[in-house]
Amino acid sequence: MEYTVKQLGELAGVSGRTLRYYDQIDLLKPAWVSEAGYRMYGPAEVKRLQQILFYREFGVDLHTIKELLDSPHFNAKQALLQHRTQLLEKRRQLDLLLENVERTLAELEGGQPMSDKERFLGFKEQLIRENEEKYGKEARQRWGDEEVDASNAKLMGLSEEQYREVEQLGKEIIDSLAKAVGKEDPTGAEGRRIAELHRKWLTYFWPHYSKEAHLGGAEMYVADERFTAYYDGQAGAGAARFLRDAVAAYVRS
Repeated sequence: MEYTVKQLGELAGVSGRTLRYYDQIDLLKPAWVSEAGYRMYGPAEVKRLQQILFYREFGVDLHTIKELLDSPHFNAKQALLQHRTQLLEKRRQLDLLLENVERTLAELEGGQPMSDKERFLGFKEQLIRENEEKYGKEARQRWGDEEVDASNAKLMGLSEEQYREVEQLGKEIIDSLAKAVGKEDPTGAEGRRIAELHRKWLTYFWPHYSKEAHLGGAEMYVADERFTAYYDGQAGAGAARFLRDAVAAYVRS
């Protein structure tokens, strides 16, 4: 069966504008264009769109999706198996969060009280899953499976109070960077304070701290565009570099 932009958009739940943009960037080209100028999509394009939407659901950028799908080594079955694994993990995470909500409601209605560990279990697992999806491959290559697994285990063991402290520290780091970039010297007193906050934040995740690892992690904030985009997006352009420079001065002092 063949579809126009409008028909395929309605079928897949995406806008016609999105499909036309995919055509412009050569991510999803129509099978052919009619004499009237209508883009027409056949079975192959429908299957490709399905793959695109799977990858988008997992946060993969369009440039990377195009490289994956256009690779001569792309295997549709293998990709679907990977999607299934990721979706099952996502469903497990949603089930944990749903169970958390249900048990909290039951507690409010006079049921069995929840322990602090149970109260935050789903949220911590979600954080670990997101970190693994975004940075797991690089982290395991840099520090090894044993270190990353130990870090995940430490996060899972955080108490309610510690979990809240981690969140507060993360917010304080971002807020401090936003105020400091362009106004403070990263090697000065404020830079040192921010680096100290960052060290304290890391100790909630890392099984043990070292200055070498601290600096290595900070270097990634500049070397890896994903980290740069996160810090610069949260605290303003130059935030990732400021933090890296602040940590470098801190560990060498």
